[in-house]
Amino acid sequence: MAYDFWYWSTIPGRGEFVRLTLEACGIAYRDRARVDGDGALMADIEPHDPGPAFAPPYLVTDGRTVAQTANILFYLAERHECGPAGLKSRYWLAQLQLTIMDMVAEVHDVHHPVGVHLYYEDQKAEALRTAHGFRASRIPKFLTYFEHALSADPGDWLAGPRWSYADLSLFHLIAGLRYAFPLRMATLMPSFPQLSDLHD
Repeated sequence: MAYDFWYWSTIPGRGEFVRLTLEACGIAYRDRARVDGDGALMADIEPHDPGPAFAPPYLVTDGRTVAQTANILFYLAERHECGPAGLKSRYWLAQLQLTIMDMVAEVHDVHHPVGVHLYYEDQKAEALRTAHGFRASRIPKFLTYFEHALSADPGDWLAGPRWSYADLSLFHLIAGLRYAFPLRMATLMPSFPQLSDLHD
């Protein structure tokens, strides 16, 4: 049975991390907002058991809603072998995925440092100051952590010899950083050869 996957129809955002795993693991799903429109997403988000999702992305399966990107990926990995199955690896990958999502939130906040309710145009001066600090210190700090994480187990992947949803998410994170901060990433990536190899 295919999952119903809900995320905004026109932006990749947090939903893309889930899509990558669904596609890479060959998991059947329906990308509902892309088929039925964002109006259908707004109508669907409220009435769920055990309760509504705060925001997309979320999966609906067997009358159950699973929300939050990292939680969805953990759920899929448990049921579809999207990564190593050992207890240590499962929680290590969940920890890494949560850290990836922390960085995604910081990237978003670079363009919305005053408030998410304001347009970027309403906070350009503050965004410029925030972007400077993010490029100078936060990107290198996160990349250093992820480079070390790739050395934690022998092998080419975060949990050793087998790829996982967290590896896909790290690929997507690097791709997004290269898109959003191309000059800074061009200067930084030679210092992170394992991240470059994983992305490539």
